[in-house]
Amino acid sequence: MPSVITERIGDILHVTIDNPPVNATSQPVREGLMQAVAQARSARAVLLRGKGANFIAGGDMAEFDQPPKAPDLPDVVAAIEASPASWIALLHGAVLGGGLEIALGCSHRIAQTNTRFALPEVNIGLIPGAGGSQRLPRLVGFELACEMATSGKMVNAEAFLKAGGLDQISDDPEAAAQALIANLPPRPAPISARPRPKADPAYIAATRARLTKGAKAPPHNLDALIWASKTDFSKGQPRERALHLKLRQSTESKALRHAFFAERAAARPEAISGASPFAVERVAIAGAGLMGAGIAASMLLAGLDVVLLEASEAAAEAGRNRVLSILDGAVKRGKLDASKLVGLAENLTSTTDYSAAKKADLGLEAVFEDMEVKRAVMARLATSLGPDALLASNTSYLDPNLIFSAIPNPSRCLGLHFFSPAHIMKLVEVITLETTSKTTLATGFALAKRLKKSPVLSGVCDGFIGNRMLSAYRRAADYLLADGAMPAQIDAAMRGFGMPMGPYELQDLTGLQIAFANRQRQMASRPASERYINFADQLVEMGRLGQRTGKGWYRYEGNRIPQEDPEVSALIRAGADNRFQFTDQQITERLLAALINEGACILDEGIAASADDIDVVQMLGYGFPRWRGGPMHYGNTLPNLPEMVRALASQSPGSWQLAQKFKG
Repeated sequence: MPSVITERIGDILHVTIDNPPVNATSQPVREGLMQAVAQARSARAVLLRGKGANFIAGGDMAEFDQPPKAPDLPDVVAAIEASPASWIALLHGAVLGGGLEIALGCSHRIAQTNTRFALPEVNIGLIPGAGGSQRLPRLVGFELACEMATSGKMVNAEAFLKAGGLDQISDDPEAAAQALIANLPPRPAPISARPRPKADPAYIAATRARLTKGAKAPPHNLDALIWASKTDFSKGQPRERALHLKLRQSTESKALRHAFFAERAAARPEAISGASPFAVERVAIAGAGLMGAGIAASMLLAGLDVVLLEASEAAAEAGRNRVLSILDGAVKRGKLDASKLVGLAENLTSTTDYSAAKKADLGLEAVFEDMEVKRAVMARLATSLGPDALLASNTSYLDPNLIFSAIPNPSRCLGLHFFSPAHIMKLVEVITLETTSKTTLATGFALAKRLKKSPVLSGVCDGFIGNRMLSAYRRAADYLLADGAMPAQIDAAMRGFGMPMGPYELQDLTGLQIAFANRQRQMASRPASERYINFADQLVEMGRLGQRTGKGWYRYEGNRIPQEDPEVSALIRAGADNRFQFTDQQITERLLAALINEGACILDEGIAASADDIDVVQMLGYGFPRWRGGPMHYGNTLPNLPEMVRALASQSPGSWQLAQKFKG
């Protein structure tokens, strides 16, 4: 079956791209379009469409590590643009990357109402490679093109039409195209021949200042757009293509492509292969605090009915209000149509009566991180729900095998570890227990996908994948404190690496009491040889719990801006074991070594199925810079990684279990 199908009807050539699943611009598609251009020489007009859910949703990333194969996409777009026939692009679904570049080569563009447009190359460390950065600003203006190219943002059909990107929007593009053909106007000037876009220097300066913190692809895209404003297309397009091909081989692009494929693979683990998930339409959530409310909002937004269970009427009412506030925030941000808010509220029940949950397909606990509390709540859920209803724990650290130890039919039990705020964070760790059935596990993955989240499989250990690595990361940071560094220097070093915030800023944001309670729980099992730094414990005992109390590792004066506090500095200096001077690079290397070594230990123990899964957890749950590909991928690029891990271990002898790959 050819990837491009042509049919001549009178003087109209119909061209259909049929390259599932997304009509990517792979070599057979490019070759087919070139053949269509040749066939169109004697046609009056060409109707170009994509079969399936999308017009064209980008290129074939599998080709990016290979030498370019003719015909190149820039040549295809140029051939369409130079064709004597009028090419009319019928656009629907997603029009992304190379798909948008092909549409820009056409003389006319008609889109369905729900069509979305983007230049997402920046998300894989690239700039457009077929004239997108040179044609788009000539068509829709510099600022919209800049917003699209530097962020990968989707633009809807209405906004694209308003900017001049479309001839029209129609619920029936085929009929609209036939009407256009019946009275075909003269071909407009090719976009490549239109005047250079005007670019405001102040806008460029502000944009560059915003883009020069982290990944290199966003400022590269800005540079390419500036070429369009300063040079003719004949000069700008070859420069664009040359940089695009160069960036394909960059460390950043390879890391971002790794992240893309790793996330897709994590959602389809071998452990659920061949299993059919249960249908989940009604969920009971025990615990209506911040986490429970966020989970409930996610469930409601995905079309599920939710029963919130609390210990008192006041707590149940507060929980309901918390969920409705989250939904109202979604309306204000334009993420939810206001007309749907009432319906979602009607799908929410908040009560103290567990019998209201008897028809739920899934019962999930999101209560305080205490083993006995969770066991008691889970027992009530198991009694209240049907004998085959799935049961899940949202525990962050505790062993779910113990939480479910007295539950009948344990094959229906699993962990679903959401990340806070649960209505925003994409990651869900799906925890398989000793007894979890394949069907139960598949249901957990299917539910996460329905919630538009990214599930990752994890076995059971203290903290699972993410929080176990976070504990190691924090411990390494505390060793640096005890040996001469200060919180502000450590945080600045990690922000410089690309983390959204450093370990101490993060602790202040989430609250020091959470990690404190976990350390107290682990005290009895902590190895005697492990170095223990108690600065954080002292801060908790002083009532310095983080941003919510106005004091933590930093002080906060009516805002969320951390300020160094002499009281904390004095506490650290008084209790420090050493006064070494660390460079930012040494700090970064120690903390990365702790993350990577712990990830490797998790692999040794079979807690994670692959290093890619660990990377997905760290990128989506903990802010590890996506453009570095996750800690395990990044570690593979470091020739001095063994030395980094050994330096970490020698700083605190007896404190680290080294992964097999770092022993010897």
